[in-house]
Amino acid sequence: MEKLKKKIRSFSFWNWVIASIIFRLILIYFPNNLNLSSRPEVSTPLTSFRRLSEGYWLKQLSMSPYAGSMYHGSPLLLSLLGPLTVKRIEGQPNHLLYSLVSVIADVVSAMLIRATGQNLQVAYFGTLKSFDLVKQIEGSEVHSPGDVAALIYLCNPFTIVACMGLSTSPIENMAVILCLYGACSRLIPLAAFGWVIATHMSLYPAILIIPVIFLLGRGPDAPPRKLFLQMHQEKGVLNQSKLPPCFSWGPIIHFAFWALLWSVYVLVLCGISLKQFGGLWEMFKSTYGFILTVEDLSPNIGVLWYFFAEVFEFFWNFFLIVFHANILFMILPLAIRLHHRPCYLAYVAVCSMLKSYPSVGDSALYSGLLGWFVNELSDMQFSLFLFCGYVGVSPLSPVMHNLWIWRGTGNANFYFATTMVYACLQIVLVVEGVSAMLNHDRKLRSLITGKPRDAKS
Repeated sequence: MEKLKKKIRSFSFWNWVIASIIFRLILIYFPNNLNLSSRPEVSTPLTSFRRLSEGYWLKQLSMSPYAGSMYHGSPLLLSLLGPLTVKRIEGQPNHLLYSLVSVIADVVSAMLIRATGQNLQVAYFGTLKSFDLVKQIEGSEVHSPGDVAALIYLCNPFTIVACMGLSTSPIENMAVILCLYGACSRLIPLAAFGWVIATHMSLYPAILIIPVIFLLGRGPDAPPRKLFLQMHQEKGVLNQSKLPPCFSWGPIIHFAFWALLWSVYVLVLCGISLKQFGGLWEMFKSTYGFILTVEDLSPNIGVLWYFFAEVFEFFWNFFLIVFHANILFMILPLAIRLHHRPCYLAYVAVCSMLKSYPSVGDSALYSGLLGWFVNELSDMQFSLFLFCGYVGVSPLSPVMHNLWIWRGTGNANFYFATTMVYACLQIVLVVEGVSAMLNHDRKLRSLITGKPRDAKS
């Protein structure tokens, strides 16, 4: 009976995957009618298809791709995807090849998310078995986190919009997911490659180094050794074979070696690509410098563009430091509290609340990663409120942008109000998610120690 249930689940999963792919292929034939590539929620100065085309056109004219302050992406991405911006298939929609690459990236990302979710489920079951909680596993309905997360990512409207909007977000998301998959599977060269490429393309994934260190040092789901020793001391028996492993620095040193190797390789390729156009300094200035200094204040779904448009120039550098440092201030305390849940820590790290140029592709990424914890976060509060909030903001944002930019019947506050609501929804999602995860850990601790949840341990 259990095998039959697994077959039905697998069949249903692949049906949804095929349906999502077919839906994307249908939408490819209506890119001009949808006009998604011009939406500020989809395309940013870092992920815009038009800017990618501009950079490739400048390079074809033997000019620097960073001339004119249009292109701010990776030169390697320009070399790989740039030709697809000009290649045409007769009788087919423009940019068909580029759209197909985005569809492939989404499918590969979903498969990596599924495989990582399966590794997390195995690690979680191993944790429960080490605490002799097998009966709780057999007696409860446990959903497959890999399948749920993969389907959330594939069927998420934000993922589809980012794919059909000819954004480079699917490629960036795939690099981030590749890093997490490699770390969970102990494929250290692959994890280092994904981390280097993701950081090279977007800079912000550099913060993933914190959860990756815990993933490699402790594993995907490592129970606290103190709790294990406490339980077995009360029983008077200590099984060394079930004792959780100590923190290991060997894989981390191995990761650092491969990360350095891949970084040198990427920089060498970038140097060769930009040899005639100012070299690596020009790339750092136009990519990382552009991200950190927030030079482009064109509207997006973030909050920094409006804030820096209003702030006095005298305080500009101060608030730049505050906003960027706040990302570290958010992740470091959680790293202390959730060090045994490194994948959930990675989900918090990729949230795009304070990015310079966020897009819906970022939301698609962390929504998919949140599916890994469908069982742990089943009791999360305000889930209906969050769902309704995202549903309400999604159509409201284009309406407010249209009233402000095209019809002239509104002002910047109209659009900024929707971005503020969007940011608040992300904050509530992170806070409630962390609270639900800690509550789940308290339940697990009470089952292990046999004490009430409110008892001091």
